[in-house]
This record gives sequence, C-alpha cells and structure tokens, in this order.
Amino acid sequence: MPGLGSAPVRLRDFKGKVILLNFWATWCLPCKEEMPSMERLYQRYKDQAFTVLVMSVDADGAAAVVPFIRSLKLTFPIGLDPRMDVANRYRVVALPASFVVDKSGRTVALALGPRAWDSRPAEALIESLLR
Repeated sequence: MPGLGSAPVRLRDFKGKVILLNFWATWCLPCKEEMPSMERLYQRYKDQAFTVLVMSVDADGAAAVVPFIRSLKLTFPIGLDPRMDVANRYRVVALPASFVVDKSGRTVALALGPRAWDSRPAEALIESLLR
C-alpha cells in the first residue's frame, strides 16, 4: 500500500518486530487525541524491535494526511489505505482501531477507541512482547 514516503509501506517489512498497527482518519477526533501518546510510545521503544504503523483511511490520501502529520510532528511509519483494502482485511468497523502484533505476526491485542499508549499498562504489554 502507498506510504507517505517514496516507498510503499508493507507489513512484511516489519517482520520480527512488535507492531502497534493503528487505523485512523484525520477527521476522527479520538484518533487525533491518541496520536501524541503513540508517538511517545514509538520514541521509547523504536530501537528495540518495535514500531508503530498507522494506516490512514482518508479518501483524500496524502493531501489530507500530510498537514495532519506535520501539525502533530509524528515520525512513525504511515500508510495510506483510502479504499480500506487493509482495514477490511482486519475487519475494522470503528476508528481508531489498534492491533498489537507480536514478533511472529500474530495479533495479540485489539483496542477499539482511543487509548493512552504511553501509559504504564501499554508499556508493560509492549515490554512483555519484546522479551
């Protein structure tokens, strides 16, 4: 699927990492609410086989996403899923929807709605999966 950078974003590129996979949209206020905590979680664990990968389902693609990302100073990988091809594979029915994927590629947790991703319980989950 297309990414905001020059290369496409593919889940297989993150094989062997713990992934926080999040589906969101710029018009989703709860999505905007949780993004800063995802950035803090990403910064804390990005050097430890962990990544945050967010998939925008905005129909306008990069035109809608780029200003949003810049305003929040987000640095984690961002994919564009305007036709919801990937979101439909994950059966996303509400935004935000977050899936925690372990190093072997299994979904081990699901969160519907916003979360404080830099909270102690979220960090404990990530740390347990990194071991």
